[in-house]
Amino acid sequence: MSFKIGLLGLGTVGTGTAQILLNPDQRHPLVKDLEIYRVGERSPDKLRAIGLDPDLFTADLNAIVTDPSVDIVVEVIGGIEPARTLVLEAIAHGKHVVTANKALIARHSDEIFTAAEKAGVYVLLEAAVGGGIPVVEPLKQSLCANRITTLMGIINGTTNYILTRMQNEGGDFATILKDAQELGYAEADPTADVDGLDAADKIAILASLAFGGRINLEQVHCEGIRAITAEDITYAQQLGFVIKLLAIAKRQPDITEPVPLQIRVHPTLVPTSHPLANVNDVYNAIFVEGDPVGQVMFYGPGAGSGPTASAVVSDILNIAALLKVERGETTQSDGTPLLDPLLAPCHQNYCAIAPMEEVTTRFYIRLQAYDQPGVLGHIGTCFGNHDVSLESIVQLGRRNQCAEIVVVTYEVREGNARQALVELEQYEAIASVSSVLRVL
Repeated sequence: MSFKIGLLGLGTVGTGTAQILLNPDQRHPLVKDLEIYRVGERSPDKLRAIGLDPDLFTADLNAIVTDPSVDIVVEVIGGIEPARTLVLEAIAHGKHVVTANKALIARHSDEIFTAAEKAGVYVLLEAAVGGGIPVVEPLKQSLCANRITTLMGIINGTTNYILTRMQNEGGDFATILKDAQELGYAEADPTADVDGLDAADKIAILASLAFGGRINLEQVHCEGIRAITAEDITYAQQLGFVIKLLAIAKRQPDITEPVPLQIRVHPTLVPTSHPLANVNDVYNAIFVEGDPVGQVMFYGPGAGSGPTASAVVSDILNIAALLKVERGETTQSDGTPLLDPLLAPCHQNYCAIAPMEEVTTRFYIRLQAYDQPGVLGHIGTCFGNHDVSLESIVQLGRRNQCAEIVVVTYEVREGNARQALVELEQYEAIASVSSVLRVL
């Protein structure tokens, strides 16, 4: 029995997906049961280029999602529309859906998963986060017995490539971003990557899986890497850190009642001893901590045709396996279709997310101060007045006729640190607060 695939899009990921399905040798035996039935594209030329029969071509994507012969719709066109409309139409027509579209899921998971549950179909999204890194399915299945307390990672290859180059070469952000665009590692419009928006989409998806509730993307704090300077990279290295754009989702351990989650994306000083510190270039890694498993990390290529297509086909196979080995009982007591609870989304309520000022973290703060007596003492007093404890305060040199001072705090409430900085900026001996970064 073959399973008919309706493939929406034949770009980078769609092409990689088709190439896997066209070459089933030495893969899972079930791949041979998957048939590319229709391909939605603008031109049949792309089909010919990879060895697909041009007769499979259609420019009418809606005809694919409504075709009664299609078992599984694979959405790899990206963007919000028409992807959202097509996915919902596929669900309405009883199709299972596989998608690599993190922006769509992060923004419209509520209506998509609600519709899927009512229709009794699966929407799988392994490829939406981490490319070829298997993390979505492990969170839903392999780690489902754990109480997850921390989920954080490097989940945007473009920013990791830029920061790695800045660290290794001492270059500035703008120059290396331009190189990354020329090499194809960054888009012509890099906003979603360098401003942290792409990472925010992904951590919202992962947090939803890890903590069993829907995430309001607007409540995810997001900062990018545009303000990171070569000086910050150098000083971080001197202090034993590297700077990474981290996506972080945390909840307090050992608390059973509902408490707000911390979900945020921002540049972070990571100790060189931490596993994430050595994740470089375009690679991604997701670090998970749970009870009782402890700490685990998933590492690998976070994007690209092959890695992402690998995740897409794994989802197709999961659905095909369920269809192939259907259980005798197919409906619940109310008559609705019975779905595997480890694959189907079952949470309905939104998670409460703590406002950023309530988050507790360490800080790296770089100041420019005029050479006046008592400046260091005043800085320490100002932070102390706001219950901000300092781990270190050092003068690292001079710049523009000012002393350059770096402060590293202990773990403090973000709101307190911000209040201290507002007061400090009003002190006449402080020329500027050049950089404020969080420390892992």
